[in-house]
Amino acid sequence: MSSFIRASKYRHVYVEPPKVDQTYKGFRLATVTGEQQYIKANTTFFAVALQGGGGPFAVVKHKDVGEYKAGTPLVAGHKSAVLDLDFNPFHEHVIASASEDSTIKIWGIPADGLTETLTEPLVDLHGHGRKVTLLRFHPTANNVLASVSADMAVKVWDIEKGSESASCEEHKQLIQDIVWDHEGKVWATSSKDKKLRLGDPRSKSIVGEIDQAHAGAKSTKLSFLGGFDRLCSVGFTKQSQRQIKFWDVKKLGGEPVHQIQLDQASGVIIPYYDVDTRVLYLAGKGDGNIRYYENIAEKPWAFALSEYRSTQAAKGTCFVPKRGLDVMRCETARCLKLVSQAGKGSVEPLSFIVPRKSDAFQDDIFPDAFCGAPSMTADEWWAGANAAPRTAPLDPAKAGNGAAPVAKTFTKVKTAAQLQKELDEALAKIARLEKKLADAGLSAE
Repeated sequence: MSSFIRASKYRHVYVEPPKVDQTYKGFRLATVTGEQQYIKANTTFFAVALQGGGGPFAVVKHKDVGEYKAGTPLVAGHKSAVLDLDFNPFHEHVIASASEDSTIKIWGIPADGLTETLTEPLVDLHGHGRKVTLLRFHPTANNVLASVSADMAVKVWDIEKGSESASCEEHKQLIQDIVWDHEGKVWATSSKDKKLRLGDPRSKSIVGEIDQAHAGAKSTKLSFLGGFDRLCSVGFTKQSQRQIKFWDVKKLGGEPVHQIQLDQASGVIIPYYDVDTRVLYLAGKGDGNIRYYENIAEKPWAFALSEYRSTQAAKGTCFVPKRGLDVMRCETARCLKLVSQAGKGSVEPLSFIVPRKSDAFQDDIFPDAFCGAPSMTADEWWAGANAAPRTAPLDPAKAGNGAAPVAKTFTKVKTAAQLQKELDEALAKIARLEKKLADAGLSAE
């Protein structure tokens, strides 16, 4: 083998575009723009924001391919447009929505999907002073959610208690992205002031900064590279050339350990990192191409694998969790590409396939992956606990072997006002019953 060809199990990964009857069509997409991805997915559903009153968004089962018909039940409980969505990683049927109305709502999706339009959330979170632009669930602690707003605050919530747990107001300009590290110890943000910040919500402090990550004025997007103590940022030079930089999280403030110049284009690129295969996918807004790089522990740190090219530009993209893939087809990743044409939106599932001749499960390309169960409770995390995401085999023959138990059902916590109302009603009922006893000449004692 030539010394110039790097051995990799993923070198020959190719993208299998869907057939027409395998796509989702007919979405009247919301026209609001921002820093969000515009589409989110878990192993059962994907969600996109739509036009209409009440900040509606569609929650669609992966198996329901075809036309999204007018009148289909949806979620509509906000007063303004929905800007971002995020599925709870430990509860397949719980999704959070952020809106221009400055609120965050937590929704429970029925097991069989939506059968009627949903207008009442499980939890209503208030605290931001302006529109809420981004949401990110914690990767290991149950029911912990981070949010970003145009009020330039980062807040962390306990959604089961329905309360704000921490707030950071150190940002002086609009926040462009927020991500958790692999274990959820810290979050990282990029901002219009060109700074990258690492924040520890438990100590309520900024623990690291990079003053000028990228010289360009456009958005910078982030991803932690779990297993390497590295942070990836994708931004622009002053000449609007797109670039990737890799930073050592333990030595923030210095020069990046590596950088890659991409091309000259205007679309913002969002990085998606697969911690199991150590492959970094780069998908751009307004860009039809998806690049992918394999990351390693030594120089050159990252090397290009290949690139999927398409003339159809993406409005947004997201990746399906590993548990939702067809592993027996050697599908190592699936990207949902949201496309908008003439006011109508469609979703194309793009499968990344490793070519193998054998029909057997390929354990060398499918290491144990996140199993969908939390590593700890919110209270344990706030008390200082840290843990890696829980994993389980992807081999269908080992289904259930070593898998973590499914997280308990999400329960709605009642507010003080709701509890007071129930107490008042109970006391009124007691008073009525006591009166009936007294009228009958009986005593309640």
